[in-house]
Amino acid sequence: MLITRRHLPRALLPQLTTRLFLAKVDLFKRLPAGEIPTLVKACVPVTFEPGTKIITQGDQGDEFFVIKTGTAKVEVNGNMVATLKTGDYFGENALLRDDPRNASIVCQSKIEGLKITRAKFIELGLNEKLEFAKRGAVGGGAAADAEIKPPTAKSAAETTLIAEALKGNVNLNNMITLDDVKTGAMTALMWKEDVAKGTELIKEGDLNADYFYVVCTGTFDVSKIPEGQSAEKYVGRSNSLATLGPKTSFGELALLYFAARAATITATADATVFVLARQQFKDIITKAVGDVAATYVKYLDKVSILDPLKDAEKKQLAEALTDFAFAEGETIFEQGEKGVLFYILIDGAVTVLKDGKEVSKLTATKDSAQFFGEAALLSNEPRGATIKVTSASATTLAVDKASFDMLLGPLEELKKRGKEGSATVSKKGAVGVVDKSRFGKIFRKDLKRLGLLGCGGFGAVEMVEHTKSTECYALKALSKGYVLKTGMQKSVMSEKDVQLMCDSVFIVKLYETYNGEQSLYLLLELALGGELYATYNKKGLWGNDKCAKFYVAGTIFAFDHLHERKIIFRDLKPENLLLNDFGHVKLTDMGLAKVVVGKTFTTCGTPDYFAPELIASKGHTEAVDWWTLGILNFELLAGHPPFESASPMQIYQKVTKGINKVQFPKACKSVVESLIKGNCHANPSERLPMKKGGLDNVKKHDWFKGFDWEQFEACKMDAPYKPAIKNKKDMGNFSARKEDMPPQVPYKDPKNGWDKDFATGT
Repeated sequence: MLITRRHLPRALLPQLTTRLFLAKVDLFKRLPAGEIPTLVKACVPVTFEPGTKIITQGDQGDEFFVIKTGTAKVEVNGNMVATLKTGDYFGENALLRDDPRNASIVCQSKIEGLKITRAKFIELGLNEKLEFAKRGAVGGGAAADAEIKPPTAKSAAETTLIAEALKGNVNLNNMITLDDVKTGAMTALMWKEDVAKGTELIKEGDLNADYFYVVCTGTFDVSKIPEGQSAEKYVGRSNSLATLGPKTSFGELALLYFAARAATITATADATVFVLARQQFKDIITKAVGDVAATYVKYLDKVSILDPLKDAEKKQLAEALTDFAFAEGETIFEQGEKGVLFYILIDGAVTVLKDGKEVSKLTATKDSAQFFGEAALLSNEPRGATIKVTSASATTLAVDKASFDMLLGPLEELKKRGKEGSATVSKKGAVGVVDKSRFGKIFRKDLKRLGLLGCGGFGAVEMVEHTKSTECYALKALSKGYVLKTGMQKSVMSEKDVQLMCDSVFIVKLYETYNGEQSLYLLLELALGGELYATYNKKGLWGNDKCAKFYVAGTIFAFDHLHERKIIFRDLKPENLLLNDFGHVKLTDMGLAKVVVGKTFTTCGTPDYFAPELIASKGHTEAVDWWTLGILNFELLAGHPPFESASPMQIYQKVTKGINKVQFPKACKSVVESLIKGNCHANPSERLPMKKGGLDNVKKHDWFKGFDWEQFEACKMDAPYKPAIKNKKDMGNFSARKEDMPPQVPYKDPKNGWDKDFATGT
């Protein structure tokens, strides 16, 4: 018999009603169903009379409210922005952390409601039971079957229509500077397609997300499945969000990176569209950067020590140059210090000092660059002079000897070969390439699965036991079908190669790799303390200054190890930091890491942590990692990232406006504010570790005053939080959710051998 309210005893009705109210709250959906009765016990009935200010904007909160009857108004900066009624709730973040209230709530008509305090929530252990989905990273891979068609000839009217559509796309213009050159290049490459009425040109969740569209004729409906609802429930139902007509455009996120479509777009009439593929867009942006590199080649032509380089080699070097910014009075390098970088001064003026006396001045103009420190490309001999900035600011391009040797080979060898020579010059490998002979010791057949630890972008991570040694490891499986579908083959091979290069106590260690029929496997060091993200949420560590220092410091050492090897990580977030048995932090997941000399142009990472140069597709260096460190620092203290928004495009819009537009909460004020802002500078070359002084600019910052860096590096510093671990097979600090599993795509071998070098063992 169907049970309804009228069949229940009258005494149970209030409890049922309370359950129904609480079941609507997003935060409580993260609790196991069996914990709802406990949650009901935490509720306290409250009554508010009209005019009562329930919460005040800016105050720290530790209470959550649900309205059972009555209404309230929401005020932001004194202006009414919304009305709350029966079933609405507010203040859920206050159950987890000290967040300033972002609005005031004022009772309008008498409210009967429920209240839960953070103290009660924690007392009942409900914070420990919450499960938070990991924020997914996005990659820049291109689907293998993405078709690029020949451009269509366009009339003057169509050219104008496309230009107006591009200029009218706010999201696109927030991403890049759409000048006439880029607009013209995009227009020239577009092809025209007919779309029949009823056609779903884009389908929410579709992995075939490689195209951007401009509407020429016809109309399109934009719809989205409400969060938490099944797709099947909404088949054939209208859930329209907007209508798009001629001179509009959509799909701009596909120009940045690979990500499943966020909405469904259906033709409501016969239509025509102009189409552009992501790869074409990237080529346009890269060409713009190539034009800049052509200017840099002209500078290199004037450096006599580089005369042995062939034209193609100079172009490679020009593309690898990194820019650095200096302020008046700043010393670029000092006489006697070890020579590391070769500099080209492209803007500003410097003085050259020997033994404290000025011997010359160098001034860069638009047409004439200056250069110094070129001997560093031959050896790391001490500098023969001091170079000091005399203008208000100065900009240099630079390259270090290690990068030069990796890119072109040792300059001494290039000199012997000469510009016209044909001899092959061997390029130096990256620092830290591991001797692969140590692999092949652990066979996959000897691994016993113990349980699921978590899910990543391409597959699952399981705890396994090596039956012969009884040692336990983490086995990461990557779905080969999904890798192929998303065009991430190079990234996956790079992940393995990067892991092989790493040997740091602050980075999860790789033991073996295997190649299976449907999956690739990485056998990794097990860190039983769990993910930092889950730990922070369950233990209420947000805002803990001591914890933030400890985990930021560990990340700094991990990044230093990677950058020494010319590896850019690109996906820092608390989800990618693990704790070991002692509470020490380890960086994990090299899925987006890459060996880079100079700049790379793949847009990837986690949207909350995107740096402005990633969004603008300008090319990025290791400076992007220091931006993410600033974001991590903010999040660990504030409980949320600084540019947090409902959609990626809203995040990017905020990032483009800059860190100075962010309202810093109390926990991020004081001395740490300048550290966060210093790492989140819009100009990559101005970020603290990128400036002269390097990592010391962070280590010696006032926020770290009294922090023992040597003791920390030696792993002798006690961790501020030590996870509870019963034994070496205890998975209690991990929780895997099936919802986090990536799409499972069957793999059909394309027979091109892309994965043949993956395995170190069998």
